[in-house]
Amino acid sequence: METRLAAVIKNTPQGAEAESILRKCVHCGFCTATCPTYQLLGDELDGPRGRIYLIKQVLEGAPATAKTQLHLDRCLTCRSCETTCPSGVHYSRLLDIGRAEVEKQVGRTPADALGRVALRSVVPFAGVFGSLLKLGQLARPLLPAALKQKVQPRAASAKPWPKNNHPRKMLVLEGCAQPSLSPATNAAAARVLDRLGITLLRAPDVRGAGCCGALSFHLNAQGEALDFMRRNIDAWWPHLEAGAEQIVITASGCGVMVKDYEHALQHDSAYADKAQRVSELACDISDVIAAESAGLQSLLAPHASRLNNKIAFHAPCTLQHGMKKKGAVEALLTELGFELTPIADAHLCCGSAGTYSILQAELAQQLRANKIAALESGMPHEIVTANIGCQSHLQAATELPVRHWIELLDDTMTTPA
Repeated sequence: METRLAAVIKNTPQGAEAESILRKCVHCGFCTATCPTYQLLGDELDGPRGRIYLIKQVLEGAPATAKTQLHLDRCLTCRSCETTCPSGVHYSRLLDIGRAEVEKQVGRTPADALGRVALRSVVPFAGVFGSLLKLGQLARPLLPAALKQKVQPRAASAKPWPKNNHPRKMLVLEGCAQPSLSPATNAAAARVLDRLGITLLRAPDVRGAGCCGALSFHLNAQGEALDFMRRNIDAWWPHLEAGAEQIVITASGCGVMVKDYEHALQHDSAYADKAQRVSELACDISDVIAAESAGLQSLLAPHASRLNNKIAFHAPCTLQHGMKKKGAVEALLTELGFELTPIADAHLCCGSAGTYSILQAELAQQLRANKIAALESGMPHEIVTANIGCQSHLQAATELPVRHWIELLDDTMTTPA
């Protein structure tokens, strides 16, 4: 694609990156076939190719409008288009650049701006989010139906965290919303890894680590997001120097962000090298389990009778498109003996997408309804996933239990054979 970027952005790092991405696009339109919002709305401007044209126009000097912003806001950043694209267009990075430029020109309505500030002031802070969630759960019977659906009943408590101190150690990102929404997830990961001879270090062992920065980053508070990233790096660095092997992440939405620290901090001379190391060591929990699958199979063998229940696996977009692990967890669970049901259109987003289910509720609910229908079609006993946002979003629309797949492994090995 030929470009003539405006002088105001052409010679900036963002301009250079945008120009490189734009020049890879060959207008083929393959991306529209796998774009969730294009499937729903049928509007070229609500598909990746149309949004690329909108961003290109703005970067070349055309004035941005509220309509431009609406089409960019409707994008889930699911990155399904990146998986489909034959030319390797890194659409999500172009979208970040385009959204930031459009927001500079168009701004936000007071109500929209206030809502985004509220999200950034609550969700990334585990203590604040947890306290407000508890209040919401207490008042849940009195809440309007739309809000009641967002505030799920109290989650299952975490099982005891292992006390063993193994020579092999890994760090875990505890996250911000997950400790309150699903406290069992990281505890289950620690318990499974403990059986494999690995100690998973968490707060307060790793002081200062918290939100990965994704929420702020995707709400155009990118400076704020970089501060979250630097705090995590500072918290993790002493443990990495002491020999921690990897940074294990059980929420794929956070995982794809941490894997991107290297890119986000590449121009920060004080953090660029450390960010590169952190991105190299960051991994989804499935990577660790896959590497230890032989040992895990022997641990599961006495519990073979517990593997008979049919499971529906929802593959989060951040896992299959962002981290490029399409089919990885499904293959792992199948290898370990679990029966997975087929899922139609598994590449399409469930509508959670970070804060999307709040900011674009109508579209998110349509996508969720389609996803629930696909997940329930095989008559599974439960749904498992790999991201807390998807887990909470889906659980609000189904009677089936929805949890992280690592909890499935822990429960299977914990229950007497």
